[in-house]
Amino acid sequence: MPDGRRVDLWLLRCPGPGTPPGPHVRPDSHVRADTRVRPDPDVRPDPDPLADPGVLDVLDAAERKRAASLRRPADRALYVASHLALRTLLGAYLRVPAREVVLVREPCPGCGGPHGRPAVPGTPPPLHFSLSHSHGLALIGVAAVPVGVDVQRVPGPGTVDACAPSLHPAERAELERLPPGARPGAFAQLWARKEAYLKGIGTGLSRPASADYLGADTRSRPHGWTVTDLPRADGHTAAVAVLGTAPPTPAVRRLPVRLTSPHLTSPTDDHAPGRQRPRAHRPVGKATGGYP
Repeated sequence: MPDGRRVDLWLLRCPGPGTPPGPHVRPDSHVRADTRVRPDPDVRPDPDPLADPGVLDVLDAAERKRAASLRRPADRALYVASHLALRTLLGAYLRVPAREVVLVREPCPGCGGPHGRPAVPGTPPPLHFSLSHSHGLALIGVAAVPVGVDVQRVPGPGTVDACAPSLHPAERAELERLPPGARPGAFAQLWARKEAYLKGIGTGLSRPASADYLGADTRSRPHGWTVTDLPRADGHTAAVAVLGTAPPTPAVRRLPVRLTSPHLTSPTDDHAPGRQRPRAHRPVGKATGGYP
């Protein structure tokens, strides 16, 4: 179970049909991965994962409905795989099988209705989590306090021009001071920070993007939160936001693709969170993401 300042970050790469296996993040040297948990490059997701009755047994009704609404097979496969992995991970933390993990909805920060972010029941909850997935990559954050994670793909200049007016005035000014070639990368990292923070406070994008400053000046970011850039590589960015003070360099661990199997009721001792014995660390491969 996570405690204190510890933040657990778990990375899963789920290649779509016809996608060759490859590395999934090339982080800076200070972000490391446990080499005992690595994906099996020979595993491919089922083109129609909802056809597997095991999936229906693990995911709840809302997750099954959302998965069924995704028309692209690769999007559906990633959604199902990441949510199966999330439930398996939470089950390992809570010491229950994945199919017995119960998730509830927190009250909406805007209206108080029962449609806020998903959470583990409890007062206070035994742990907090956040999930972000896009273009074959899923990032899961688990902590003892509220946490948000996000992955983004560096967009083209047109996307930056279209989205920049919605940013905080100081963020817009920072982007405008950059040379044109540097703006897409800076915007992607800024947007990853912003979404991670908004997920952390529970509002998501229902809160205006202009309401909070998540720019380069760490002293001006929201008080009481630690927002950390994860390594940028091959055109993608990621960030994690944690309530309070968090380690400056949270570790990123790889999840094995087998954790996406609905027939796995709980991880083995080798893959259960907190059970890894110390090992030599090395960077993980390349992260992919995209704008939702």
